[in-house]
Amino acid sequence: MFKASYKKHLLQFKRPVRTSRNQLETHVVYFIALQRIADGKVTYGEAAPLIGLSIDDVPHFEQQVQQYCQHINEGMAPADLDFTGYPSIQFAIETALLCMQHQQDFTLYQTPFLAGEPIKINGLVWMDNKDNMLQEALQKAAEGFTTIKFKVGALDFDEECRMLESFRKHFNAYKVDIRLDANGAFKNDDVLMQLQELARFDVHSIEQPIKPKQWDMMEEVCVESPIPIALDEELIGLSAHDEGTKMLRKIKPAYLIIKPTLIGGLTAGNDWITYAEKLEIHWWATSALESNVGLNAIAQWVATKNNLLPQGLGTGSLYLNNVASPLKTANGKLYHQTDNHWEL
Repeated sequence: MFKASYKKHLLQFKRPVRTSRNQLETHVVYFIALQRIADGKVTYGEAAPLIGLSIDDVPHFEQQVQQYCQHINEGMAPADLDFTGYPSIQFAIETALLCMQHQQDFTLYQTPFLAGEPIKINGLVWMDNKDNMLQEALQKAAEGFTTIKFKVGALDFDEECRMLESFRKHFNAYKVDIRLDANGAFKNDDVLMQLQELARFDVHSIEQPIKPKQWDMMEEVCVESPIPIALDEELIGLSAHDEGTKMLRKIKPAYLIIKPTLIGGLTAGNDWITYAEKLEIHWWATSALESNVGLNAIAQWVATKNNLLPQGLGTGSLYLNNVASPLKTANGKLYHQTDNHWEL
């Protein structure tokens, strides 16, 4: 039996973050606290829908958080709750329950990551003008990132190509991998031509080049593209057991991007990975602008997997007022520092 409560927190970005969809200056997150009645132990999970992307980005979201807490306070077991339509709340409750199994605060799994073994991550370059994006990418490469991910699709395409060309003059593909994320920005009529052009820069992969839910077109893109395709938004709102499996068998992407906040938590992530690996589709996990609370949960989960690809877990440093935690990014890796503590 548990009691539940929540706290709303407004994260402030150090500078506005921009994608081909929108621009964000703040991000609202909800920390859901579970207290075990038997011994008073309290653990936390994070529910943080992404504006314009999450299926639970709805005006009455906070009321739904209140309602789920009320159900638990009235005696309903968290395992019996129906999270349909609210994947980020499912992620929050699931991670809080996992923490209940351990004595240490904010521990979900006992892995070498908690003892100081880092997770390799990509360096993320947000949308900006091409000169600023280039400088940010060069800085991240100098900091030790061997995979740089560029958000593309909002600038003039020729400008983006010139920026990538300039970066490649400094770092060839033997030194630094380039990942691209278009967030569905490319038009169907232009996408194959654009991918051919981008292939000149030895691109490792590109996420979601066209808008999701166009399975026939995405299948064609995956067959024809000289750059391996990774699916991201395509997973949102699908169950891996049902439509998701059909989608994977049809589209046959090279990679999946697993974002627990958007797909319904770590168990849902496990389901996607199981089906992907059966089809020889590779994957990596990416945070979805969570605070350090959600980021910590995803990182510990990834640490249970035998996945050597760089993960997309470098977003914790984007905020002015993130939750103080043991997480630290350095040398292109995410560390859990054993001498630092949580402050929530």
